[in-house]
Amino acid sequence: MLRRLGRQGLRLIRADDPETGWLVRVVLTGLLIWSLVFYPGVENTFVRPALLVSFACWVFWMVADQRFPVPARAALAAAALVPATVTALPHNGAAHLFLYGSLFTFVLLPRMPLWAILGLTGGLVVVLLAGLALAGHGPTALFTQPALILLVVLFSLHRREHRLRAEQTVELLEQTSRTQQAQARAAALDERARIARELHDVLAHSLGALGVQLEVAEAQLTERGDVTAAAERVRRARRLAADGLTEARSAVAALRADVPPLARALADLIAVHRENFAAEVTLTIDGTPRTLPPGAEVSLVRTTREALTNAARHAPGAPVSITLRFRPDAAQLVVTNPAASAPGGNGYGLIGARERLALVDGTLEAGVTDGVWRVTAEVPG
Repeated sequence: MLRRLGRQGLRLIRADDPETGWLVRVVLTGLLIWSLVFYPGVENTFVRPALLVSFACWVFWMVADQRFPVPARAALAAAALVPATVTALPHNGAAHLFLYGSLFTFVLLPRMPLWAILGLTGGLVVVLLAGLALAGHGPTALFTQPALILLVVLFSLHRREHRLRAEQTVELLEQTSRTQQAQARAAALDERARIARELHDVLAHSLGALGVQLEVAEAQLTERGDVTAAAERVRRARRLAADGLTEARSAVAALRADVPPLARALADLIAVHRENFAAEVTLTIDGTPRTLPPGAEVSLVRTTREALTNAARHAPGAPVSITLRFRPDAAQLVVTNPAASAPGGNGYGLIGARERLALVDGTLEAGVTDGVWRVTAEVPG
């Protein structure tokens, strides 16, 4: 039990403000009470009432600081000003303890405005000079005590500035940590989106072509009884599955450096599409071919594959036209086919293609114009 209370007490002490927290306030309150009772000179007719008023202001500040901060801090300023009126009297050590304890606490309070600190300092200097002059003190006292007030305030302000910078550093570190966590989360989401695009680009194309071959094989077996043609379709489906597995492995390994030049990559896609779907595909290159950034070339290849997959699924056997235009500051790819059954603009394939192009500052437009399904992709470079 005692050990648990001790641990809780240590946690509270560590969490407390080391300069204006409750531990410091309790200790200072104890010192003030001790000085009121035992310090010599307190029995003076003027000193004791002034210190009692100062102590009352101190207690009010302690009690009301959380709920009524403005009146409480005004009372703390009064707790420093009132004993300053009697510090010129002999045997005034207790008055100095009240004065400097309240002043030091006032300056170090969090979020205390600078104008309030300077106003209290000026008021204390005026009160001290007036009291010392009325008590007949010489130039040494008139210079020493106000100078001591200024030194205490300057030291306290320096310490306050150091604390503020330390707190700002802690806040900055916390903000940096939160920013890094947000960036890591965004990077993870981007990576998930990239993986989704890669899987769709590979699997949708391979599985789509595989499904078409198997459907044709089934029709040849069930409707025509042509075992030889069906076997050929099954062998072709097996090759498609093997090619899809190879592409999937390449996508997982992210071997983008192995991507062939754009024109050859498009020609390979066209050859595979002609073989698998017996559809006519034409490729037209307009302008002088040049090497584009790798990301742009990969995006155009993936967009072409998606467009051919959609053409085979929604307009089987229909001719497809592909045009690649090299402009001075951009490259444009246009894929068209008859819109027998145009795919929706919100399909995952088109979404993935649009996202991939956006990563390289490219654009994608897809829609039906005059009975023709048109996919237009453009990338800078």
